[in-house]
Amino acid sequence: MTATLSDQLKELLDSPVFVMVGTVQPDGSPQLSPVWVKRDGNDLLISTTVGRRKELNLRRDPRVSVVLQPFDAPYTYAEIRGEASLTTEGGQELIDELSLKYTGKRYAEFNPTSVDDDQRVVVRITPRKVVGRV
Repeated sequence: MTATLSDQLKELLDSPVFVMVGTVQPDGSPQLSPVWVKRDGNDLLISTTVGRRKELNLRRDPRVSVVLQPFDAPYTYAEIRGEASLTTEGGQELIDELSLKYTGKRYAEFNPTSVDDDQRVVVRITPRKVVGRV
């Protein structure tokens, strides 16, 4: 069953707040990464590249946990647990949109070495459960 995000949580996700994404390693241990995020309805979108640990973990096991904790309100937080689906379609567009949101620059301008990156991947996270203080 899909979880619904509160209006306050949606507002936070629409701001340039960093989130921590947790995936499951092949040995069952957790793997965490701070990432930029975009909201699409109740789904979350993040970007990675082919071959990175997040991408490999999510292709093997789509279970994911996302923690949002604004730096200026440390007692406000949410954990969004769900499942991820991955596609390369729209990958470059998403990273450019995220980069504009967080830095005010297109990704290649913000990170000139990105021309050497592998293909971009869009990770769509569908929430199954939301807990926290938002």
